Amino acid sequence: MVDEILTRTESEAETSDNTAQKGDRKIRKPWTGNDWVLVGMASLSVIFLAVFAYAPLYGLILAFKDGDGWLNISQAISVADWCEFDNFIAFFEDPDFWDIILNTLGLNLLQLLINFPLPILFAVFTAELMSDQYKKFVQTVTFFPHFISWAVYGGIFLSLFALDTGLPALLQQWGLTDSKVDILGDPDYFWWIIIGTSLLKGMGWGSVIYVAAIAAIPQELYEAAKMDGANRFHKIAYITIPSIAPTITLFFILSVSGLLNNGIEHLLVFQNTSNIERSEVLDTYIYKYGIPDFRYSYATAIGLLKSIVSLFLLVSGNWVCKKISGKGIY
Repeated sequence: MVDEILTRTESEAETSDNTAQKGDRKIRKPWTGNDWVLVGMASLSVIFLAVFAYAPLYGLILAFKDGDGWLNISQAISVADWCEFDNFIAFFEDPDFWDIILNTLGLNLLQLLINFPLPILFAVFTAELMSDQYKKFVQTVTFFPHFISWAVYGGIFLSLFALDTGLPALLQQWGLTDSKVDILGDPDYFWWIIIGTSLLKGMGWGSVIYVAAIAAIPQELYEAAKMDGANRFHKIAYITIPSIAPTITLFFILSVSGLLNNGIEHLLVFQNTSNIERSEVLDTYIYKYGIPDFRYSYATAIGLLKSIVSLFLLVSGNWVCKKISGKGIY
């Protein structure tokens, strides 16, 4: 009798569990037209990444092959002889290796120290403007240079700094300098030209994400701080900056991972034979040897090496930020 009662109780419990699971199970609704549209839009980005980001990874084989001088790159990937790490060794033994590395790191570190925090400060100060019309005017004026190509934007500064017709001649005419200063040809000025022009062109656009993050901060926090007697600087220090700290951390880690990357179109505008000792960086070096000289394997090896170092910087930067602030990308 006891066994029958226990068996009946267990069967009833299983039945109730199955019923509860069926009740908790959500009924899948059929997809609507909007769902298919969203899937289609998301699929476009996946296809884009597959074609332009993942498919070209096959070409990394060239870094370990002797494919320099081949006119048919696809044939070089499949037919050229393996050379193991000869291309990497050739780059390390290049007489200009250390100059290129120092130029790349020096220029990018200066941009990280100067160009990274200024868009944050610009976004904070823009958010503090009282007049909405003036705020929109400032944002429009600072956003506009981003949409001008470097060929046009850089050409303006080339004309401005021209030795005989630009600012150097004007300064000498006014008696501020004894002779014309070759701003474009002097290597000592090159880094500051790159930093200044990139800051003027990208500061407004670089502040967009921070402006959006500041706009998402609840206004109740500012009102409560005002009731407690906080002024504007207190609100910025104790509300605005801490609230956008995750966004700052994210972009700081991405900036650290890009310490070996330079905008090649930006550098080529201002690079010349006179300032080559300070203007030659990894990106311009890869471009010059990879395309005009047909050294595809050599350039691929340098690009692969740069990507590996960038990945290491990304992981290291994320680890350091998580240790310091408890926030990171993952």
